[in-house]
Formats: sequence, structure tokens, C-alpha cells
Amino acid sequence: MHIKGPNCPNSIIKHFVISNSIPLHQPELITVVKALVMIHNSHKDTKKQVDSAQQKPLIGGWNAAIFIFFVEVAERFAFFGLAANLITYLTNELHQPISTAAKNVNTWAGVSYIVPLFAAFVADSLFGRFNTILLASVIYLVGMILLTLSVSVVPLDYRKAIFFVALYIIAVGEGGHKPCVQTFAADQFEEDSLEDKKVKSSFFNWWFWGIVAGQCSAILVAIYVEDNVGWTAGIGMLAIAMAVALITFLLGIKRYRKQGPIGSPLTTVAQVLVAAVRKWRVKQKFDNCSVYQGDGLLAPGQPKAQTLAHTNQLRCLDKAMIIDNLDAMRTIRDPWRLCSLHQVEEVKLVLRLFPIWLSCLMFAIVISQMNTFFVKQGSTLQRSITPHFIIPPASLQALVGLTILLNMPIYDRVFVPIARKFTGHPSGITVLQRIGTGLFLSIFIMIVSALVEAKRINVVKEYNLLDHPKSIVPMKVWWLLPQYIITGLVEIFTYVGLQELFYAQMPEAMRSLGAAVYLSVTGIGNFISSAIISMVQAISSGYGEEWLGDNINRAHLDYFYWVLAGLSALNLCIYVCIAMRFVYKKVEEDDVPGEKESAAINGYVDGEII
Repeated sequence: MHIKGPNCPNSIIKHFVISNSIPLHQPELITVVKALVMIHNSHKDTKKQVDSAQQKPLIGGWNAAIFIFFVEVAERFAFFGLAANLITYLTNELHQPISTAAKNVNTWAGVSYIVPLFAAFVADSLFGRFNTILLASVIYLVGMILLTLSVSVVPLDYRKAIFFVALYIIAVGEGGHKPCVQTFAADQFEEDSLEDKKVKSSFFNWWFWGIVAGQCSAILVAIYVEDNVGWTAGIGMLAIAMAVALITFLLGIKRYRKQGPIGSPLTTVAQVLVAAVRKWRVKQKFDNCSVYQGDGLLAPGQPKAQTLAHTNQLRCLDKAMIIDNLDAMRTIRDPWRLCSLHQVEEVKLVLRLFPIWLSCLMFAIVISQMNTFFVKQGSTLQRSITPHFIIPPASLQALVGLTILLNMPIYDRVFVPIARKFTGHPSGITVLQRIGTGLFLSIFIMIVSALVEAKRINVVKEYNLLDHPKSIVPMKVWWLLPQYIITGLVEIFTYVGLQELFYAQMPEAMRSLGAAVYLSVTGIGNFISSAIISMVQAISSGYGEEWLGDNINRAHLDYFYWVLAGLSALNLCIYVCIAMRFVYKKVEEDDVPGEKESAAINGYVDGEII
């Protein structure tokens, strides 16, 4: 490479030779002078790089993510402090019937899981994640303040209306948080840094640990204050927690790595599908010479994105990037007829995740039993610890959180290093293997629950309590401990795995939407659970038995659990078949240094699928 300019070695040597009258026929001396000049310039360049590194602010990494981590803990405290005890306020303070209160809680929860889909679209296409989080935090805080006022100073005639207005303002704010905060925190770790990729895998573990810590704190502290001190103090505490979350988020503003919006992410999906349909008669096959690679232009404020490599799945979409005769004659590309290889592979990423999403719905159905029938089981058992203290049946859910809090560090610090020695994967096991382990354990949640329920029914029969459903069965509530502990272990594997999968495998422009889709697994799973309950009731009553009747002592809840165990086992087989054919995101190795090592973080090495 030829260097030009007054500071290049050749110019300096020429000036030195002329000024010192060095004979030009002494090449050895000139060579020595040239070497000394190049060493001098190298020293100057190194000094500049060191000075630049010292002046560079600490942006991204854990230095930034730690602020967002505590924002999430505070927000989860505020949300669960309200959601877990909402039905109590509706029935005791607003005097609503239990059925009406339950419908209101379900409707509010449903809206909370739908809003993230819209918020993710807005974040990815219009505002960016940072601005969306900031706006959602302000809305969230306004809702909490209004809710505090509604339970304290608002007259009784207007209390109900203002309470519900505040409730749905909170749903909008919380819906903006759900898909964006986790994604924004993960964005603080660079995509092309091998070290950051390793840290990111651990980050998802600790992120979920923080969520559970906020949830457990709310169950143990906020709900106690609401029930024993007063709703004004309890809701006010939640408002303060949300104010702390907003302030903490703003404190780290100079450390965040921000990415601006790059337009509607769904437009790319539509363009590729339309282009593939319009070219369905094209006979050409994939060939680098006849494929549109893209113009390489970036949206303002966007870092250079990784270039996705071609994959052999969903080859029907490859026609969208083939340049045929009509495309070759055009001077301006028609984006609805010709898409780049990168765009086509982005759409493939989205479509490949859909079967995984479907196969995880059964997991959400199993977990949903914790909030319904598990509580009903616990309400019939002996729950007294001391003569004056009885455990509320819903408080047993804290066992799930405690299991996660205790075992997540063990998973991250013990299990992963041990598994890494056998598998060679920096994360110990791949993301799909982690999810599959959770789905396998979820079968045992239902098996153990069925066996415990059968034991409870035997005790009921022994003490002639079949027609006394409100009587306390002489059986300790600790019999339910195993099913709650297994539930916590399942969430460590499956929930965290889904978070990581839908972040790492979604296109960069759709990551907020990916987080929203992951959250929808829980929402849709709850709706399907309700449908299964209705079907079981209809079928069992047709045979003269009610498996899920009002009298839990004469019902056959254990049979229902066995049905869910069988469906879970069948679902696991389907998941394994889907996972074996799943191809992880692949990027061009020439563009990303150390790509083979980076690939291992995402779960594949040398074409390994699971």
C-alpha cells in the first residue's frame, strides 16, 4: 500500500537525505532512516489510540444495563403489588360480585398482554426503544398517582370510574415497558463482541432473577401493607416504586447505547411475501450472481447491522431476491418485487420462530394452573404454622419465586460451567435445549399434582368429607411443596430460554416485537387453558361425572391433571421434532470477526441444529 502526504515515511526520508547531504547511493543508510521514521510514526499512532480510549465514555455493557435492571425490579414490584391483590380491592372495597371482579381482572390482564404488541411496533418503527420506555414510564407513573388518589381523596360517587380509568392508564404504561425494557437492556451488549455475547447469556439469567425478586417483594411487602395497613399506603408505595424506576432510568441516560427507529419492521415481511408470490413462476434458483445483495445503506442513527447468511429453509421465499429479466431492465428497484438476501433471511427468522412459539403454549397452560386449581387445592388443606398464623392459599405462589431466587445463581455459576465442559457451548446448553428441558419438567408438574390430589381425595374419603367441600382436610399444605418447586425450576429453564431465543433470533429491527410475541405465550396460554377447562367440563358431564365441579372433594381434579400431563408429553414430542429442524441465525463470517465463536453463543457450531 502506497502512503501519500507530507507525513508519510518517503517524504520525511527525502527531506532528511537532502538536508543532511546523504549520498543517494547508500541504500543501507536510507533503509535505517526509513525504519526509524516508521517506528516513530507507529509510536505516535499508538499514543493517539490510547488517548482516544481514555477519553471514550463508558457506554453500554453492564455499566448501562445495571440501571435498566433496577428499573425492571422496581416496575415489577409496582405491577405485582397491584395485580396480585386487585380482586381483593374490587370485591371488598368496590363491592363487586366475585364473578364480575374476576372478569374485570381478566380483562385488564388481557389488555396488559395486548398493548405490548402495539408498543413494540411503535418502538421499532417510530420512537425507538429509549423514547418508548421514557414515555411509558411517565404514563405508568401518572396512572399510579391517579390510582392512589382514587383510593384516598376521591369521593365515593366518582371513585369507581376514576379507579378504572387509572387502571387502564397503568395497563398502557406497563404494556410499553414489557417489550422494550428487556430488549433495551440487552442492546447494551454489542452484537459483534464475543465477550459481550458471553455476558449477554448470563444477563438473561440475572434479568429473570430481578423480575422474580420484584415479584416476591411485592407479594411479601406490598400486599401485606394493603391488607393490614390500608389501600392508600399500599398503592402509594407502588407509586413511589414507579417514581424510583423513572428516576433510576434517567440517571443512566449518558451511559446507554441507543438505537433509533428504522421504519416499520412489518413492511419488510410484507414486501418479501409479496415479491415471492409475484415471482412464483421464476425458474431460476439461488445463485450469488443473480441475487440482489442490497445497497448497503443504513438508516440515520443505526449502527452497521450484521449481514445474514443464506439458509436452505423456506426456499420458496428465495425467489423474492432473484434478479430476473424484468428486474434487470429497471433503473429503479421495485421493493415489492425485488428484495435483498438480508431481507429474505430476516423474514425466514420470523417464520422459523412461529412453530417454536406454538409448541410452548402447552407450557403456559400448565403454568396457569398455579393461579387457579393449585390455590383451590391449598385452600382445603391445613395451612396453620402457629395457632395464630395461617398461610393464605395464594401466598404459596411465593414458593415459586423463592425457588427461582435460590436456584438461578446455581444454574448460572454451577450448572453452566459444568455443562460447558461436556458440550463446549459457552452457555452450557443451547437455547432450544434449555427450553426443551423446561417442557420436559413441566410434565412432572402435572404428574406430581395428580398424585398429591389423589392422596388428598383418599384422606377426604377416610374422614367422610366428600360432601363437605369447605371443611379443612387433615393433611398438611406442605404436600403441595413439590409441585410449586418444580414450577419454579421449569420457569428457570423455559421462561429465560424463551426470552433469550426471541431476542437473539429475531431480526434486529423487530426485537421489541419479539419480546412482545414471547410475552403473548402466557396470555394465549391462559385463554387456551380456559377453553380446555370448558371442554373437559362438557365431556365429563356428558358421562355423568364432573371432573371440575364446584365440590372439589367429589370432583376428579387428578384426572384433569393427568390429561394435561398427557398433552404435555405429546407436546414435548412435537417440540423436539420442530427443534431438530430449527436453524439458528447465521451471519456472514467475513463481516463479523470470530464468527464461529459467536455462533456458539447463539446455539450452533458447524451446522449443529439443536
